Amino acid sequence: MSALPISKLQALEHIANEISQGILVFPASVNAAIKLQKALDDPNCHIEAAIKLVITEPLLSARTVALANSAAFNRSGGPLITNVRTAVMRMGYKNLRALVAATIVRNFGSKIIDVTVRQKAEQLWEHTANVAAFSQAIARRLTYVNADTALFAAIVHEVGSFYLLSRADEFPSLLSDEGENVRLPIMDLINHEVMGQLSIPEPVCTAIDELPKCVLSEEPTTLTDTLLLARHFVKTVSPFSPAVTDASGVVVPASESIGAYVTDNNELNELLSDAEDDIKSMTSALL
Repeated sequence: MSALPISKLQALEHIANEISQGILVFPASVNAAIKLQKALDDPNCHIEAAIKLVITEPLLSARTVALANSAAFNRSGGPLITNVRTAVMRMGYKNLRALVAATIVRNFGSKIIDVTVRQKAEQLWEHTANVAAFSQAIARRLTYVNADTALFAAIVHEVGSFYLLSRADEFPSLLSDEGENVRLPIMDLINHEVMGQLSIPEPVCTAIDELPKCVLSEEPTTLTDTLLLARHFVKTVSPFSPAVTDASGVVVPASESIGAYVTDNNELNELLSDAEDDIKSMTSALL
């Protein structure tokens, strides 16, 4: 399809209108992963059936084994897993579902032609993988929300941005700055609608929807707090949400509440230092 010469806002409104009508233009690889996700969501899906489904997707099989061998899931330093069956058993259904979600998110960029757009998709995935790794570590050690849920939420928290990148060949203006280099509210609406179409659980959707306007709790305990802190610490920012830096190039916190919490917080520094290997391993496995 040839590119349409319209403004960024017009392109966003066009896509938002499509999604509100249930029209999503997915690559074939995404549709295949969604089919697998729906099968895993079936409470009657037996573990053997799940294993067979994973084996039919070579890339998912490789990532399942890699993730099962990461420090995040092989905390005792046991023997390396070399097959899908054992990997699925070690990870469990919830983490397998998160990995399928990661496959869906990444596959949005599978048909991107433009080199610049592909680079932005890779940047967005690097951002997402880092947020996911930090979220899991922070959930386990600080906020004590379910770590599996935190991992899943982080993987899908920018799914709308991935969808927009998948449409950028058709609508090049999506990548323009056009007046202000900030994330437009309609982009968060699109993110919400895409999550809905992918059947992301409501508690996860709610936590993600709250991110743009949320203030970190004085004592971080929620899923949104977990994601806020994780996004603060990652070095690779989303191309749809540029980082703000001071004169020395240091990234300025997204909100004063986060800056106040992390400044001279020895407990938090020790926590992140203790989790460093887990974070690196999880990031590497997802990438």
